[in-house]
Amino acid sequence: MSATQEQTDCRVPSTASMRAAAAWSLDQPTLPRHEQLKLWSGDLGTFLEHLAAAVEQLAAGLPAADVPVRVAMVGAGEARRRMNEPEAAGLHGETERVKRLARSVMALCDHHDTLTGARMCLACDKPLDDGQPTVPYEHASPSGGAKVSGRIHAACASVGRPRR
Repeated sequence: MSATQEQTDCRVPSTASMRAAAAWSLDQPTLPRHEQLKLWSGDLGTFLEHLAAAVEQLAAGLPAADVPVRVAMVGAGEARRRMNEPEAAGLHGETERVKRLARSVMALCDHHDTLTGARMCLACDKPLDDGQPTVPYEHASPSGGAKVSGRIHAACASVGRPRR
């Protein structure tokens, strides 16, 4: 069965959706099946192609000496390098490669949001609108890394960020 181009085209997901999908793939406690890894790799690669191009386009319209612009361009370059990595040998190796793709998706979503001036709730990954009350938020990374700090909706304060 073949589909026309119109039938196969779909809208690019939001950075919040891409971030959520990448976070979900990073949170899996066990090794996924090889078929699942292939699907994740394809989805994450598609996200990275879109995000890298979007970040580069946003950066092109801003001063090149601006630190967030330079950092975003380095992130886009790293994402493109990771997209070109060949499939790794073995399930563990391929899982690690796909996790690197997911981490690049997370990073490019952050760079995209920074360059567009978007402020996202760290609890629900939805935009912080100017009229909604917010509260400061600081949380240790689940991997034991650096602390995550920013703002969340006041309504999200009792819920917190979902476990990753």
